[in-house]
Amino acid sequence: MKIHLVTPAKENSRNGNRTSATRWAGLLRKVGHRVNVDTDYNGETTDLVIALHAWRSAAAIRRYREARPDGPLVVALGGTDVNTYLKTEPATTLASMQMADALVCLHDLIADELPFEFRQKLSVIRQSAKPLPRPRNPSKRSFDICVIGHLREEKDPFRVALAARLLPPQSKVRVLHYGKAHSPKWSLRAEAEMRVNPRYRWKGEVSAGRIRQAFIRAKLMVISSLQEGGANVVSEALVADVPIIASDISGNIGLLGSDFGGYFRVGDEASLAERIRQAEVDERFMESLQQQGRTLAPMFTPEQELADWQKVLSAIT
Repeated sequence: MKIHLVTPAKENSRNGNRTSATRWAGLLRKVGHRVNVDTDYNGETTDLVIALHAWRSAAAIRRYREARPDGPLVVALGGTDVNTYLKTEPATTLASMQMADALVCLHDLIADELPFEFRQKLSVIRQSAKPLPRPRNPSKRSFDICVIGHLREEKDPFRVALAARLLPPQSKVRVLHYGKAHSPKWSLRAEAEMRVNPRYRWKGEVSAGRIRQAFIRAKLMVISSLQEGGANVVSEALVADVPIIASDISGNIGLLGSDFGGYFRVGDEASLAERIRQAEVDERFMESLQQQGRTLAPMFTPEQELADWQKVLSAIT
């Protein structure tokens, strides 16, 4: 089958939308589909369109539906579709969802946020990750915490740095933050934080390979976001066997489960500092986080993600 996959993220982007689109294309090609990844739809001949992001890809969705009223269409909901645009741009977002034959989301709690009429065509497809190329070997000299996320408002990017300031002097915590600054304001703030906070190091935007190397050396990953649609860094940490501490938002709970033991109160650096210190000094707590991650990891394999995609596509073609 010939598939046109639309993503709002440009080809060289390292943001989540492009990462998802590239991975989906690779998985679908493995089972014989011909997949073209583009930022738009302009009448290309295709058997099916997968559009990532209901609001950002709305124009492409509309053009495809006008050109092919009966053509199969999957709309994959982005985190901001549900957390932002359903509230601020509901007409456009809901129109894209209405035109779709199937909706895809990335975690289990998205359905609770959608109008009831759309829930029957919604499927959860968790983002997958590959195992690390070699066994983990965390640093013994420091307690390294890996933070992976671009510097922008939704990620609450400095919450871990602020929490690290609250740790006692004897703590060996070191925060290593990987991600692109979305404006000069964010980079200036990161540089200022490094000047006053010896525990914090901002590494900027790096390759996927560098992230995997960081996982090998890290003791812990923290995801502090204010909102998420189902972050791939959670999948990557789970498959890499890296313990996770996460903000208690629906986008994290929908991946990790309501009984996960590593949540902190979103936006609260004191709550986060307590969790980080507990992880540093309490071996049983760390073992618990790691065991919970190992139980969840099989849900985030490429094989499972592909099987879920095949189920969605077979239902509408």
